[in-house]
Amino acid sequence: MAHTNTFRKQNDIQNIAKLRTLIKNDLPPFAADYFRGIENTTTTRTRINYAYDIRTFFRFLQQANPEFEKKTISQFTLDDLDCLEAVDIEEYLSYLKLYDYDGVTYTNDERAIHRKLSALRSFYLYYQKRNMIKNNPTTIVDMPKLHKREIIRLDADEVEELLELVENGGKDLTGMKKVYYEKNKLRNIAIFTLLLGTGLRVSECVGLDIDDIDFKEDRLRIIRKGGKEEYIYFGEEVRDALINYINNQRALITAAPGHEQALFYSIQKRRMSIQAVENLVKDYSSQITTFKHITPHKLRSTYGTNLYRSTQDIYLVAEVLGHNDVNTTRNYYAALDDDKKRSAANAVNLRKRNKDDEQ
Repeated sequence: MAHTNTFRKQNDIQNIAKLRTLIKNDLPPFAADYFRGIENTTTTRTRINYAYDIRTFFRFLQQANPEFEKKTISQFTLDDLDCLEAVDIEEYLSYLKLYDYDGVTYTNDERAIHRKLSALRSFYLYYQKRNMIKNNPTTIVDMPKLHKREIIRLDADEVEELLELVENGGKDLTGMKKVYYEKNKLRNIAIFTLLLGTGLRVSECVGLDIDDIDFKEDRLRIIRKGGKEEYIYFGEEVRDALINYINNQRALITAAPGHEQALFYSIQKRRMSIQAVENLVKDYSSQITTFKHITPHKLRSTYGTNLYRSTQDIYLVAEVLGHNDVNTTRNYYAALDDDKKRSAANAVNLRKRNKDDEQ
């Protein structure tokens, strides 16, 4: 029988309801057609992000374009989209760098601007392909250039120090903090060991059900981004941490109704949320390093780095991390080849050295 992932189903139900509210209250009526049109090729989370980005565009038109300042978003039509020019899109990209809305100041870096233009291009293209508009100024405007970012990850000694902290709690634990630590110690060890030992995304981690673990084959069944089901394998350290948690802490928990299958529980005996794991990682990692901002994704980067350094196999790293395009992996971890490049610096001598000079 096909696997049913309750976490994913619950998330989808919540996201669908949220998206419908966004479309109804914050976007023009014709936008509903677009979101129905992309249902089969996107996740609910992606569609919500698109809805936020497209809403920002219509808010920009209200604020920055005199022709639309008296319009509510619900009054925008496809003719309004059709009449815009490339310069309007360029003004929008400039606006995104710093703007105020409803008393709040917003900024966007190059990646956020890139994403918002991608969403707008998709929006325009939907109506253009259906001959509902003739003009598409988004294709004339160049996508913002994305500069490579330094990979933030934990070094080997920092990983060891982090796990040591999670296992022992540090010296300053007293009162309720110590009680809370002891109560969740095995769960936290399992979570950190799992993230650092498999490179799971935080959503994949909290989405795990107890029957997703196959100890016979030492593997996990996970749902990747886009809904693809995959198996990933884990080593002895992950196995031991999971078994210890399941047998000695999880077995004592009476789960809240609807959360019986979850692997990791919050103190409310519900499936842990993404935010809860993010807060957990932030709390512990900030005691290890204040120089690096460590998130669950940075633990994923740490695993990817260690795997690449151990195997030098970029295709394996891409497959294990669930990257659809190996070029994404190659671009991300290319900087790790600097060690090899550095070794080339003294490999070639331009002049023969005099033996006397070397003595």
